[in-house]
Amino acid sequence: MTRVAVVGLGMMGLTHLNVYRSLSNVTIAAICDADADRLSGETTATGNVEGTADASVKSLPAEVRRCSDLNEVIGAADVDVVDICLPTHLHVRFGKQVLLAGQHLIVEKPLARNSTDADELAQAARSAKGLAFVGQCMRFWPGWAWLKDAVNDGRYGKVLAATFRRVVDHPKGAFYENGDLCGGALLDLHIHDTDFVHYLFGMPKSVNSFGYSKNTNEPDHVVTRYLYDHVPLVVAEGGWAMSDGFPFSMSYNLNFENATVDFDINREQSLRICEVGKPIEYPEVDAKMGYDLQLAYFIDCIEKQRKPETVTLENAADTIRIVEAEAESIKTGSAVSLG
Repeated sequence: MTRVAVVGLGMMGLTHLNVYRSLSNVTIAAICDADADRLSGETTATGNVEGTADASVKSLPAEVRRCSDLNEVIGAADVDVVDICLPTHLHVRFGKQVLLAGQHLIVEKPLARNSTDADELAQAARSAKGLAFVGQCMRFWPGWAWLKDAVNDGRYGKVLAATFRRVVDHPKGAFYENGDLCGGALLDLHIHDTDFVHYLFGMPKSVNSFGYSKNTNEPDHVVTRYLYDHVPLVVAEGGWAMSDGFPFSMSYNLNFENATVDFDINREQSLRICEVGKPIEYPEVDAKMGYDLQLAYFIDCIEKQRKPETVTLENAADTIRIVEAEAESIKTGSAVSLG
């Protein structure tokens, strides 16, 4: 039985907590938050996807330790895994402490506020006793994981065009209003699709990005073209600059030589395949979310004592490098090479 402590009880902390409660091979040893009302469950965060942040702190068993100080969790004898769902700029500091203490580490995405910090955390993980994992959940999300397989095995021929879109209204709260801390929608939201583009096609040769700030001092809405030799057109749009009440939307459309496939989370039959010479198909998609599957995957890695391969800290650091190039492209108005 793997004993987990969840640190930070915002939207993602509660989402992770909910997943752990569904896993038969996990015990929740502790929860930690400096906010007394969150720790007691008097106030709760809300998620932007149905089914997230549903966990109730109040209904946790009495034996689950409630801590307001992270030092009560890091190095604790009753905690095997520390799951850090703290604000992005705190990841490197506390992530390194967890690894130095010999515990396993989960860090919510993005791995760090910048690629320098991300590299520092990845370097610490290489020599650590415990395993380390970053929550780039789209690599596990049903529909997206299916797409990765479809691209890899070439079942529809070569990819001619790939378009991704992820937009919503602005999440409220001091963290999300401070671009210096959260990095704007570019780093906090759009990074999901940048990472999946990276996962599908590798590091792009360059990026050409356009965007603007609305809610923070960093890009809150962005459209990027990723340049590859082997795929003619790869584009992603992301942002949280929509008017209040605009529902969360994530989708993709890929045009292959022999088929067009698309996914829309807000459509009843979310995955659609239009293959040449065949009727339109709507394959059933697993109802589980990427959060469920990624955490189950990492717990399995711990039990089998093998390093995660679907996503690594090095992968996550490289994704942040791409995002930083996107930010530079928006500022300069020019394409930015990634070497």
